[in-house]
Parts: sequence; C-alpha cells; structure tokens
Amino acid sequence: MPESFLTLAVVLLLAAAFDFINGFHDTANAIATVVATRVLTPRQAIVMAAVLNFLGALTGTAVATTVGKGIVDPKAVTQMVIVAALLGAIAWNLITWYSGIPSSSSHALIGGLVGAAMAFQGSAVLNREGLEKTILSLLTSPVVGFGIGLAMMLCILWLVLRQSPHTVNVHFRRLQLVSSAFMSFSHGSNDAQKTMGIITMSLFSYGLIDSFEVPLWVMLLAATAMALGTSFGGWRIIRTMGHRIIKLEAIHGFAAETAAATVIQAASHFGLPVSTTHVISGSIMGVGASKRLSAVRWGVAGNMFTAWVLTIPAAAAMSWLIFEISGVARGVFALVGF
Repeated sequence: MPESFLTLAVVLLLAAAFDFINGFHDTANAIATVVATRVLTPRQAIVMAAVLNFLGALTGTAVATTVGKGIVDPKAVTQMVIVAALLGAIAWNLITWYSGIPSSSSHALIGGLVGAAMAFQGSAVLNREGLEKTILSLLTSPVVGFGIGLAMMLCILWLVLRQSPHTVNVHFRRLQLVSSAFMSFSHGSNDAQKTMGIITMSLFSYGLIDSFEVPLWVMLLAATAMALGTSFGGWRIIRTMGHRIIKLEAIHGFAAETAAATVIQAASHFGLPVSTTHVISGSIMGVGASKRLSAVRWGVAGNMFTAWVLTIPAAAAMSWLIFEISGVARGVFALVGF
C-alpha cells in the first residue's frame, strides 16, 4: 500500500478525532447555560446537543470551503502538512480542555494549519486575503456577541418590566429550551464544517477529487464524529462557562444563547469560520454587563482572553514542531533502510 495513501488514511482518522474532541471540548458552548440554570439535566442537555450538532453539520459547506482553500493553497500542501496541522490543534485542545479553559477549537485548527504549511513552504503558501478575512471574523465575532447579548438583554428586561420574577422565570425556562437547541444547531453548522474543509483539502491534494467540493460522505463523517464527541460532554468547561463568568438565570441563558446562535448562523451563511467559544463567551459577558459591569467576573474573563490570544500562535508552533520532527524521523528511517 503506498505510503501517501497510508498518510491520507491517517488524515481521515485525525480529522475524525479532531471533530470528536471538538464535540466534547465545545459542548459547553451550547449547553452550559441551560445546565447552569437547571432547565435541563446535564444528560438531557448533552443528548439534545448531540442530535442538533449532527443536523446543523449537514446544512452547508460555505465555511468548509473557506477553511479548505481560503487560508492555504490546497495544491501546495502535502498529507503530512495536514497531519501536523491536526496533531497540533488536537494537542492544544486537549491541554486547554484538561485545564478547564474554554479556548477556541477554530483558532487551534487555523493556527495548526498555518504553522504546518509555513514549516513546509514558508509564508508563500498562505492565502493572505482569506487568512485576513478569517482572523478578522474570529476577532470581531465575540465583540459582536457581547453587543447583541447586551442589547437583547436590555430589550427583554424592558419587555418584562411589569412581570413578577416568578412568571418571568417560568416563561424563560421554557424559552431556554428553544434557545439552547438553536445554539446547538448553530454550533454544528459552523464548527463541523471546518473539519469538512480539512478533509476535502486532503482529498484534493491527494488527487481523489478534481474540484473543491465537499463529498456527502465527508459531511456525514464530520457530523457523526462531532455528535459522538458531544455525547461525552466537557464538564470542566461547562463549569467555567455556566457558573464562573456570571451567575446565570433562565432569562440570561435565553438572551446569551439566542444572541450567540444568531451571530454564528450569520457567519455560517457568509462562509466565515468563527469561534463558537468566543461568541457565546462574549454574549454571556454582554448579558452579565446588563446587570452591572461588576456582575461579570472579569478575572475569569481575563484568563479566557489570554487563552484566546495564545491559541493561534501556540497551535501553530506545535504543528510547526511536529512537521519538523516528522521530517527528521523520515530522514532517519530513509538512512536505515525503512
């Protein structure tokens, strides 16, 4: 069996593993608020999120196209570049998951891809226009989430001004089921497509497909891997997202989820890969700021921001190092006759 085909098989396995890890790493994005407000039990929330992540992943390929050919030229990469990119992203995701830090799987994947590609052919391989558009969407989306979360919460508070707290809580506990489902669906529609783009890049680079179109089986693979990962949950991050940023009630959870899901759906429509972690975090902070600025635990938010800033360069460095080590290993194997 040709070595390149073996490497392609490794890419498929690693891509599925990344989507699986993305599922349990980012489960908190969709269900942290609904669990924190006790509208659903953790088990109920995870089952709902898994199903809707799967369905959301099948809704389009615009983000997959951006990731697969808008950041790095797919004709100028090898299977080993993609392997190194995925390994670097997975390593960073596992480190932040273990630490309970809600960092961005999207940042990790894009950083990994950029680092591995530059290790292979330098900066010439990068699609600068596409990369700038992607980074801009990643940076601005949490700010937009903050603004929409704040505005939505202020509007809701004005609408329920004359209602009793008990009545408000009863209604918004029901409404939060809808907003959490919307958030889960949106998460699948954006995040699963990123792995679809990586797999399609690999297939195009290998020559198995003639044009950059995401095959149906790739969509099903990414959707299934993410749904399975989601079913395992990410309890460390759920605690951070649902309890440590602000004290959430059902009305706040509804506003944060609806605001975040709206931003993510708009980004998916325009093919922009955004960080669901960043967007929901920004929305939660915006909702918290509607009470008063001191309601947001800015120390926790600062730690999260540090992780966000570090993710792209850290994942890029890991992928660069992995690619270089793999090159040395291949050279040693060649010298000894393997």
